[in-house]
Amino acid sequence: MESKKQKLYIILCGIFLTNAITAEIIGAKIFSLNETLGINIQSFSFLGMDMGFALSAGTLNWPVVFIISDVINEYFGKKGVKFISYLTAALITFSFLVIYLAVYVKPAAFWLDVNSTDSFGNAININEGFKLIFRQGMGIIIGSLSAFLIGQILDAFVFHKLRRFTNNRLIWLRATGSTVVSQLIDSFVVIFIAFYVFGNWSLGQVTQVGTNNYLYKFIVAIALTPLVYLAHFLIDKWLGKEKSDELIQEATSAD
Repeated sequence: MESKKQKLYIILCGIFLTNAITAEIIGAKIFSLNETLGINIQSFSFLGMDMGFALSAGTLNWPVVFIISDVINEYFGKKGVKFISYLTAALITFSFLVIYLAVYVKPAAFWLDVNSTDSFGNAININEGFKLIFRQGMGIIIGSLSAFLIGQILDAFVFHKLRRFTNNRLIWLRATGSTVVSQLIDSFVVIFIAFYVFGNWSLGQVTQVGTNNYLYKFIVAIALTPLVYLAHFLIDKWLGKEKSDELIQEATSAD
């Protein structure tokens, strides 16, 4: 049982870490959801702003982070979530340091030469392109880490309160409820710190992109709720229903 329990935690943490670090690295790109999907939603407005859906690329897989966080919370309690959250924050910081090192090392001449044109034959500077893609400013790093830790702590807190309130019933409520609340904070904190405090965005732009991010995460979180039940089913099959329930009860008692 202990071996399977440890393997389960390692698997869940691996999925959590991979998605969190990937989302942080790609988060600097702002993309148009409506243009990507080829649909026209330019006329949709919010607070008088054009809400053509501009999103941070980090939103693509960020909902997975919160879903896995809820599964970890379910079986390993708040301590399990806090441990992987702090570890992830440390590894995200390490990743940024390695990326900065990769940006500032001198490029090999032949690498610049063989990558001197794009697929259309246009001249490019591959090293400058590498810098633009990966060199995220201090504001983005601070904003990302702050939003991540605040979001995770809030997610664990709300999950715990809803679990106690429902007496371990209504899995969908505590999983979706905690995600919806925590992502509200996460969606705005990172944009506000990175692009308003340290950048040159207006509050209107921060509100627009933050709202877009949250609406996307909200919809995806609701859509992915069945995955929480699937995770429960798979874990029950692997550990056995009795052992699975025992692990949940231990997590509940420890919270």
